[in-house]
Amino acid sequence: MFGMVPDAPLIVAANRDERLDRPAVPITVLREREPRILGGRDELAGGTWLAVNEHGVVAGLTNQPSFAGRDPSKRSRGELPLAFASYASAAEAVRTVSAELDPASYNPCWMLVGDTEALFFIGIPASGPVEVEQLSPGLHVLENAALRPQSAKAAFVTGLVTQAVADRAGSGAAGAVTALEAVLADHRPAISEWRTDPAGRARPPQLTAACVHAEAYGTRSAMTVSVPGAGLPSVRVADGRPCEHDLRDVSGLWVGQPGARLAG
Repeated sequence: MFGMVPDAPLIVAANRDERLDRPAVPITVLREREPRILGGRDELAGGTWLAVNEHGVVAGLTNQPSFAGRDPSKRSRGELPLAFASYASAAEAVRTVSAELDPASYNPCWMLVGDTEALFFIGIPASGPVEVEQLSPGLHVLENAALRPQSAKAAFVTGLVTQAVADRAGSGAAGAVTALEAVLADHRPAISEWRTDPAGRARPPQLTAACVHAEAYGTRSAMTVSVPGAGLPSVRVADGRPCEHDLRDVSGLWVGQPGARLAG
């Protein structure tokens, strides 16, 4: 949600869907200072899927499906959120990182990078230049598919969020975060039939839910980030499916508060 809630111009909610046996830490300090960065950590390939820094820059990614699967010879996509979150503003991050990175060095992915002033969609293809689009204020939902045209899952989740936020109209950032966390815990599929993804693979309908329950794969953790007009972002994390585990405030990690770190 960008530019929709006056006391928190940027609010991000995300589930991490991954193989259930892939080791990860749902939240930790990824960089100590200049700037301090929080996020989950992939213990297999390194890096993260979602990072937020002390200035309120948030960077998250989703994988582009590939028929051949992940190319292990390429650099980890998990480096990219860290690269974008290393700057004091989203605009500076997008301008600098997009100009310097070589898309062919990474497996393809899509990203959202934003702060209270600007939000960007970033497409990193298997070949060719980086795609950069500055987004208008509003609700933007990104899954493992391009931002447009909107997928069945993204359209379904957009509807769920729109209704949940409307039900809490006037309750500010706290109400918006509560609404988003309820959607993260929703495991109703967007469609009832099997589908074929862009890589040509058959996928069960469970994968079109916000909270995924599938064999050997599913939602591993959840995070919400609320970025105020001034001050540090508020970060809440669930270590596990948000339909089964409450999200709790880990904002103490900004100042090294003992016990704020969640173990994976």
